[in-house]
Amino acid sequence: MVVHGGPGADGDLGDMAARLSYRHGVLEPMQTATTIEGQVDELRAVIEARADPPVHLLGHSWGAWLAGLLAARHPCLVRKLILVASGPFEARYVPELSATRAERQAAGGDTDNCALITPLAAEARSLPHVPVPGMLELIWPAASQLRASGALLDAVAAIKCPVVAIHGDYDPHPVEGVRDPLTRVLPDFRMVLLERCGHSPWRERYAADSFYTVVEREITT
Repeated sequence: MVVHGGPGADGDLGDMAARLSYRHGVLEPMQTATTIEGQVDELRAVIEARADPPVHLLGHSWGAWLAGLLAARHPCLVRKLILVASGPFEARYVPELSATRAERQAAGGDTDNCALITPLAAEARSLPHVPVPGMLELIWPAASQLRASGALLDAVAAIKCPVVAIHGDYDPHPVEGVRDPLTRVLPDFRMVLLERCGHSPWRERYAADSFYTVVEREITT
């Protein structure tokens, strides 16, 4: 199952889900709840109703945090957790994230991506990205406070399943903000760093093939 970022970026993983569906059954649930607890519960309900748990759970960006919270709270539902381009798990890394984006914006570059594939493959249009109005404004303040208080890292420390983080070396979210905190609290954690890769690895010209190779390996082992 793939979990959207945002919060509220419904449909943003449509191209990834389509590619993975060539070889695997894939669920891409839409987020509708406007609280963190509500979104965790939505994911739980989808897995219980539509899947044969435990599942491989892949979350992108905000969805990585959300997937982590679900895996911590409902360990029997998740076989392996794959975090893609996650935000940092501690607030002390946020200034570096902001500074990187500001520097790239001032230089007239793309703040988040290294080199996107253009045009996107046909399957990318199979489920358009339709942001849910207002969801970001409703959920992000609570999510940010969860990180700032240390409660986010405390929560994901309860995860029992294997966890793999896939991160691009050009992603403005510092890789150290994912790797170092999770290495401290999780007994079964690995980090995969992709070269010449930004915040959406499956759409990056130089990294997409490597990304899918890693995901396929993690799903089948």
